[in-house]
Amino acid sequence: MTPKYAAAKAAAIALAGLSILAPTACKPSGQAQASRLASASPAVSVVWAEAVLKDVPVEIRAIGRVEAYSTVAIKAQVTGEITSVNFPEGQDVRKGDVLFTIDPQPYEIALKQAEAMLEKDKAQLKEAESAARRYGDLVAKEYVTREQFDQAVAARDTLLATIKSDEAGVANARLQLDRCTVRSPIDGRTGSLLIYRGNLVRSTDSAPAVVINQVAPVHVAFSVPEQNLPRIWEFGSKNALKVEALLGDGGTPDEGKLDFVDNAIDETTGTIGLKAAFANRDRRLWPGQFVNVVLTLSVQANAVVVPSQAVQSGQGGLYVFVVKDDMTVEMKRPKIDRSVGNETVIAEGIAAGEKVVVDGQLQLVPGARVQAKPAK
Repeated sequence: MTPKYAAAKAAAIALAGLSILAPTACKPSGQAQASRLASASPAVSVVWAEAVLKDVPVEIRAIGRVEAYSTVAIKAQVTGEITSVNFPEGQDVRKGDVLFTIDPQPYEIALKQAEAMLEKDKAQLKEAESAARRYGDLVAKEYVTREQFDQAVAARDTLLATIKSDEAGVANARLQLDRCTVRSPIDGRTGSLLIYRGNLVRSTDSAPAVVINQVAPVHVAFSVPEQNLPRIWEFGSKNALKVEALLGDGGTPDEGKLDFVDNAIDETTGTIGLKAAFANRDRRLWPGQFVNVVLTLSVQANAVVVPSQAVQSGQGGLYVFVVKDDMTVEMKRPKIDRSVGNETVIAEGIAAGEKVVVDGQLQLVPGARVQAKPAK
C-alpha cells in the first residue's frame, strides 16, 4: 500500500467516526426526551378533581354479626298437661304476656290441702296456748308439777313451728299453681313452637317449649386487631363511640353505640371482641345476619382529601398526576394516610386546591399536555 493511499484511507475512517459520534453527543436524556415527545404529542383528555380540606372520621372497619340482645329458653317448671298455647309462632310478645297454660287442677287441690292443714294447726295452737297459760297459773300455786307445765309450753312451741312450716307449704303450693301459667320474662319475638297443646311437660325436661329473642334493642358483635385497643380505650373513655352497621342493600346505615369490650384478646387470631347496641326499631337488623361495621374513633379536622381513583399504583409505588397551570401534568408520589369510603386522606405531598387527575391516567406521562375538565 502506497503512503498516499494509506493517508486517504485514514482520513476516510476519521470522517466516518465523526459522522457516527455526532448524533450520539447531541441526543437528549431520557426524561428530557419524554418531555419533548409529550409536548409534541396531541393533548390527552383527562378529568380532574380538586384536593380539598375537610373533616374526616378516623374509622375502623370490620365484619360483624347480629346477635339477640338477650335470649330466653322457655321451659316448664311444673309437671302437667299443656291446656292452651296463647301465641302463634314468630309473634312479638311483651313481658308478662301469657304463653302457655298447664293444667292447674292438681296444684289447686294441693293448695287447698296446705291451707286446710294450716287452719287445723292454728286451731290446735289456740288450745295449746290456753293450756300453757292455765298450767302457768297452777304451777305458781303448786297445783301441778313443773314438769307438767314444761310439757304444755313445749306443745305450744311445737305447734308454733308447725304453723311456720304450714305457711311455707301454702306459699310453695301457691307458687306451683302460679307456675301453671307460663309468662314471657322479656319483650321479644318467639321462635318455632316446639311443644303443642295436649302434650305432657315435666319440670325436668331439657328441651325448651319455645325460645324468645329480644331483637329491639339488638347487639352487633365484631372483632378488630389488637393494636386498635389502645385507641379504643383512649377515645372511648371520653365519649360513647359511634358504630354503624351497613347492610348489603346500600340503604342508610343503622347507628348504635359501642357498649362492650371483651376482657381478653383472642390468642389464635390476635383480635379483641366488641359489641355495639342498636335500637333496631325498624327491625332491619336480625339475629344471625352479617353486616359491615364501621367504628368511629374520632374526627380528623382539616385533612387533605382526594378521590381514591386519583391514586394509582406503579412499579415505584403509589403516585398521583397533578394538572399544572400550563395544562401539563406532573407526577407526584404523596404519602398516603388512609382511605375512607371513596376518598383518600393525604398525609403530605399534595396541597389543598391542587387539581388531581381522576380519569385518563393510563395515557399520561410526566409533562404531557392535557385537555382537562372537572369531574361531575
